[in-house]
Amino acid sequence: MAGIVLDGKAYAKELEAELTARVRRLNLQEPPILATILVGDDPASATYVRMKGNACRRVGMESRSIALPAATTTQELLAAIDDLNANPRVRGILLQHPVPKQIDERACFDRIALDKDVDGVTAHGFGRMAMDEPAYGSATPAGIMRLLRRYQIPLVGREAVVVGRSPILGRPMAMMLLAAHATVTICHSRTSNLAEVVRRGEIVVGAVGKPEFIRGSWIRDGAVVIDAGYHPLPQPASEGRAGGPGGGVGDIELSAVVDRCSAYTPVPGGVGPMTIATLIAHTVEAAEKAAR
Repeated sequence: MAGIVLDGKAYAKELEAELTARVRRLNLQEPPILATILVGDDPASATYVRMKGNACRRVGMESRSIALPAATTTQELLAAIDDLNANPRVRGILLQHPVPKQIDERACFDRIALDKDVDGVTAHGFGRMAMDEPAYGSATPAGIMRLLRRYQIPLVGREAVVVGRSPILGRPMAMMLLAAHATVTICHSRTSNLAEVVRRGEIVVGAVGKPEFIRGSWIRDGAVVIDAGYHPLPQPASEGRAGGPGGGVGDIELSAVVDRCSAYTPVPGGVGPMTIATLIAHTVEAAEKAAR
């Protein structure tokens, strides 16, 4: 029997309806702003920024997009962040990752004011989250936790394996699961005997950033499978038409586990919509705190 589909797309719509009502209750003369900074012209990043802007407008918030050239320096980017930190209408700041190589990304992330770090990217915010202090956790793992709660997936005492160690996904994911009383192993592409480690997981989170790197045969029957990756696949060209996007896959070989896992996130439609919805939810919460 196929596992339960953890439908992030459907839940994100429910969450947006709730957030729309909360924004209305703020009764502000001008709507709160989520500001996004995009450095360079990466098409995928531009698409993500556009999707986040659309989500803002759906709940009644304003989206402000700051587009900077690929040659932007660290100091120029820091100055742009300072301007947003000083703007009282801006309740959330998102610096789209990745930035060009000449920029000190960590310095720029950490310049974002803690109360506007709705994407959970600052070292200060990560530290507070890891110590169970109030902070906006990284949007993707925080979205995953929302989805697990929505579907009442039990976490207490269960063995979770997180494959991936990025500072905005794998590491905060492990900390959030630990805070929910799971027993957590965090591993990565260089882990020895990785298949054996993954096989222990009652909950497996794929966050390694490589298409179908985690094979279905590594995952035990009945596991909860969370795939945080997305990798577009090319569509074969046909006569008179060039190839283009043709769907995508995640970090886990989902086709090999959907019939024997207990629950799973589809790709697309699982984790991705929850990331955006959680980012918007954090911004609404920041606006509510500012209005008190």
